[in-house]
Amino acid sequence: MYWIQELLPRPLSLSIYAADAEGTSFALQELSSRTRVRELQGQIAAITGIAPDCQRILVGYPPECLDLSNGDAMLGDLPIQSGDMLIVEEDQTRPHTSPSFTRHGAPGYIREPLPVLTRTVVPADNSCLFTSVYYVVEGGVLNPACAPEMRRLIARIVASDPDFYSEAILGKTNQEYCEWIKRDDTWGGAIEISILSKFYQCEICVVDTQTVRIDRFGEDAGYAKRVLLIYDGVHYDPLQRNFPDPDTPPLTIFSSNDDIVLVQALELADEARKKRQFTDVNRFTLRCMICQKGLTGQAEAREHAKETGHTNFGEV
Repeated sequence: MYWIQELLPRPLSLSIYAADAEGTSFALQELSSRTRVRELQGQIAAITGIAPDCQRILVGYPPECLDLSNGDAMLGDLPIQSGDMLIVEEDQTRPHTSPSFTRHGAPGYIREPLPVLTRTVVPADNSCLFTSVYYVVEGGVLNPACAPEMRRLIARIVASDPDFYSEAILGKTNQEYCEWIKRDDTWGGAIEISILSKFYQCEICVVDTQTVRIDRFGEDAGYAKRVLLIYDGVHYDPLQRNFPDPDTPPLTIFSSNDDIVLVQALELADEARKKRQFTDVNRFTLRCMICQKGLTGQAEAREHAKETGHTNFGEV
């Protein structure tokens, strides 16, 4: 066995996203596979003001910390690739043993406004899931009137494969489900998202504002595209990336390799959680709009629907 040492350094195009940089990213310059870790940390310190011994550098999704213990290690030996965005955080638990740094726009560093991930609010009309999915897969088209056709689409797909879409999967017979999902007073959820993921051939990521986690539908299917929704326990909204240039349209369809957008989605969800912008589905108060009975939580509503056939609920 022969080991062939890399003769020429590979250029590395990297950028950083500093958690305290208030919406900016920075392109790093003149890096290669032969660049030392300490040189990378020096660039980052000059840009962010975070001393090298207090830097935490994360990459990928879920974000994982790079091993910075050996300052003489080469970047080519680390699990990073050209085009990656590195997330830089300050480790407040570590003592400052290096000289203090001041953040500055040093020559050679390109300061770039960071595109922002935002929520677009859609109507809360029992069809928010369908409106949200349509919005992202169509590149930012808000059309609540799409819901009836999307419901019929799901019903056709389910009816075409009764062996797979059985009562064990649907919670009701295939025929009952098909009639149920076509009604405009029923809510969509995981089953419908998985069906739409296959139909549109894209990964649908749903970030939950209560748990601050992402459920990824179609993750293992090898799709090239991904779209994102945000969910507060009751309501879905689409997510889009807005750019500083007003002439650049918002982006709703992302590469399935774009892990930074997942990090941004989690940050958005965490911000909503801290503001308590979510509905606890186990404790929220509902009223059956048919018999006016008061109910607490999703479980009671589901049991009431099973006993009475009533499925039209309103939040109190």
